[in-house]
Amino acid sequence: MKNKSYIGIAFIVLVFGIYAIPKIVNTIKNNEIVTTDKEIEKLSNKKGASLLMKFEKVPSFSFTDQNGKIISNKDYHNKVYVVEFFFTSCPNICPKMNKNMVKIQNTFAKNPNFAIASISVDPERDTLETLKKYAEEKGATMKNWHFLRGDIDKVFQLSNEGFKLYAGKNTKAEGGFEHSGLFALIDKNGYIRSRVTKVGENENPIKFYDGLDDKQVQWIKEDIALLLNE
Repeated sequence: MKNKSYIGIAFIVLVFGIYAIPKIVNTIKNNEIVTTDKEIEKLSNKKGASLLMKFEKVPSFSFTDQNGKIISNKDYHNKVYVVEFFFTSCPNICPKMNKNMVKIQNTFAKNPNFAIASISVDPERDTLETLKKYAEEKGATMKNWHFLRGDIDKVFQLSNEGFKLYAGKNTKAEGGFEHSGLFALIDKNGYIRSRVTKVGENENPIKFYDGLDDKQVQWIKEDIALLLNE
């Protein structure tokens, strides 16, 4: 009789494990680790944006996109958007960055309140025709994804002073330029936002998301969803 009881208990534990373990694995200290776009869609209905750190406001900018349209801060007002600095002939990190940016695009492509700004640090070579071809080749199909070019000094000023993300010429670097591989997340009011990670007893705002790291790309997708509901 006892053996039957043990078998029954073991069966219940097994069933519970099959059901609960994936949920436990996907939850760490009440911070959801979202693994699918469907789960991210559910996350966008939650009021969690207040947990994201707020940094300085993005300064005004005005550049031309791949379709010849002037794009400024006003075009991003009331939109959550991601900013990156890149150049089309970048031989190393840019292809990976934009592959991950396409994943972000695909998650939020149907949301008119989401946008992306990809700003070239090499506007001399990145003509409008070059940017448009690059966008098509990389699969940038979202209407609100603007590939931008403008005066190089203004681009560097925006990157280095506005965002504090380094970008500059370097003849020794591959492609002749250096720039950050980070993504900046901007809220509907134009402020840089990011999540806070906890290491031991210390809470550390990351400020920017590593565009080369799959885990942090997942983080920014989750946090975009939260800001869209703010």
